[in-house]
Amino acid sequence: MADKLLIPVRVQPRGSKSEILGVADGRLKIKTTAPPTDGRANKDVIAQLAREFRVPPSRISLKSGASGRLKTFIVENPAVLPGWLADVAFR
Repeated sequence: MADKLLIPVRVQPRGSKSEILGVADGRLKIKTTAPPTDGRANKDVIAQLAREFRVPPSRISLKSGASGRLKTFIVENPAVLPGWLADVAFR
């Protein structure tokens, strides 16, 4: 399994439900109920990715896009590789 994965993400803040919607245009699309202020949306996305890869949130970090909707996250030593990973465009 990979040591580190770079996951390109498009975040939709203030959604009705926090969930991973799938892959669109090579990016994982994630909806979060959190607002995009004070890093709350980023924290919720990290929590969702941690559940998906079955790792503690401390193994996921934000590489780029802290204040935008287009972000890149680093996942270190994922325990599982989700099926949608094959559709993600690694840059």
